[in-house]
Amino acid sequence: MKIRIKFLDKEKQYKLFGFLVKVAFHIKKHFYDCKVINYPIHLNGCLFALWHSRQCGVYGIPEREKLHCLISKSRDGEIIATAAESLGIKTVRGSQKKGGAQASLEILDVLKEGNNVAITIDGPLGPKEVVKKGIVEIAKLSGVPIVPFAWYSPSKGFIKLKTWDDFCFPLLCKRLCLLCGDPIYVDKDADENAIEKIRLQIENSLKALQEDLEKHFWEYFKNGTHYTKISK
Repeated sequence: MKIRIKFLDKEKQYKLFGFLVKVAFHIKKHFYDCKVINYPIHLNGCLFALWHSRQCGVYGIPEREKLHCLISKSRDGEIIATAAESLGIKTVRGSQKKGGAQASLEILDVLKEGNNVAITIDGPLGPKEVVKKGIVEIAKLSGVPIVPFAWYSPSKGFIKLKTWDDFCFPLLCKRLCLLCGDPIYVDKDADENAIEKIRLQIENSLKALQEDLEKHFWEYFKNGTHYTKISK
């Protein structure tokens, strides 16, 4: 996500954006209504998989006290981490290029304690909506399932930025929905072929969830609660 203000140096820009995002979400939490459908309340720890463009959706995940988010060590990641931590969401810092091995070990420890971890599986630099296999390998080692989820609002205030991922931000919208898919488990003996099949399964699941949610948004919003699965 590259947003720049020419009359401020880079350090001041990042501090400003971090502050604005933090303030925006603290204000919004008193006004917006996010319905969560098919939330896996029965699981003792899981890996939430989401697109990089939909990462603001983590603010709608219930049981926030159990939630950790994997966020890159980039300066843009610092903005997101500042906002997340200010709202009580814990962070794990790292990516494939920076701190990946240490972040993976930290995630495994977090999952062992029965917590949940959210990962933007096409980030931090893309390609857009192409799942990277790291989340599958973590699921294999940890034994916890992967839960894909989509997040959407039909409001005109749900803006899309001109970034590599078409980053979505709920600027003015009041009504949103978060739709979780069914848990995907990875066998501890999964080989490269099995890992690739699951990687594609996650990719297809995320695309199907997003399409379903956008098509049936008002039905989900009317009937959804934090822990309800709806049959159409």
